[in-house]
Amino acid sequence: MIISVSRRCDIPRFQFDWFMQRLDAGFIEVANPFNASQIKRIPLVPVKEGMKPDDGVEVFIFWTRDPRHILANADELHDRGFPFYVMVSVTGYPSLLEPNMIPASEAIICMKELAQKIGADKVIWRYDPVILTNITNEEFHCRNFKYLAQNISGSVKQVIISIFDEYKSVMKRFSALEKEGKLLLRDNNIDNDNFYGILLDMYECALDAKMEVQSCAEKINFRSIGINIKPGACIDAALIEKIRNVSRNEFSGLKPSRDKNQRPDCLCCKSIDIGTYKTCKAGCVYCYAS
Repeated sequence: MIISVSRRCDIPRFQFDWFMQRLDAGFIEVANPFNASQIKRIPLVPVKEGMKPDDGVEVFIFWTRDPRHILANADELHDRGFPFYVMVSVTGYPSLLEPNMIPASEAIICMKELAQKIGADKVIWRYDPVILTNITNEEFHCRNFKYLAQNISGSVKQVIISIFDEYKSVMKRFSALEKEGKLLLRDNNIDNDNFYGILLDMYECALDAKMEVQSCAEKINFRSIGINIKPGACIDAALIEKIRNVSRNEFSGLKPSRDKNQRPDCLCCKSIDIGTYKTCKAGCVYCYAS
C-alpha cells in the first residue's frame, strides 16, 4: 500500500505523536470521509516479501507545511523500515491568508536539513496554491517565488505549483473577508492572461534554482502556451519506484494507473489517505480541507 499522510490535514505538523503511536500499534482505523460509519483498518507495518498487497506499507508520502517533526523522527522511520518522501508547502503568504503558519525561513532551514539527511530527491517543494488577491498580486508572486526559490535552491530538485480552486466552503471565507474590507479576491481562472506572466516567471526562477517545475491537477497544457511546466503527480509512481529501488512489476501495492478518487486531472497513482477532514489547526483561508 501507498499511504498518504495526508491531503486532508497536516498530520506531520499537528498530529505526529499520534501518528508514531499508530506505528507502535501497527494499524490505524480510517473512516470513509463521505460515510463515517464505514471504518477500514489499515495495517501500518513495512511490506515484506511474501505479504499480500494490502498487508503492508510500501511507502509513506507526507504532506506538510512544517517538516520539523519529520526531521526529528527521520532516523526512526528509517530504522522501522518505512521508505518515505516529503512534500513541503512553503508560500510565504501574508498572515491574513495563513494565520497560523511558521515563518517561511524556518520551514526552509528545516527543508535543507531534511534534504541533507534523506536526500534532495525525497524533499519536494509545493508552492500551492497560486492565488491572486489584492495582497498577493502578480508583482507579489514574482518577487516572492524568486526569493523562496533562491533560498531553497540546492535542497530540492522539484517544485509543484497549483492554481487556486474556488471550492464553495472556501469562497464563503473569502466572501466574509471581502465584506469586512480585509481582502479582495481576484480572477483566478487559469485562462486569465495574468497567469501567463506569473507562471513564466516562476518557471525561469525555478530553472535558475536548478528545479524542475510540475503542475498539480491542472487542465491546461502549459507547454502548449510556451511554458515548459509538465503535468505532475504528487503520489508519483516513478519516484516511488526509485525510492523503493524496484521495478513496477515487483511492487505489490503500487497502482500505476490514475487514482480515480481524485480530481479528473490529477495524475497521482492510487493511495490510501489516513487523515480526517476539518481537523487541521492551521486555518489557511484557501484550504478545501478545513
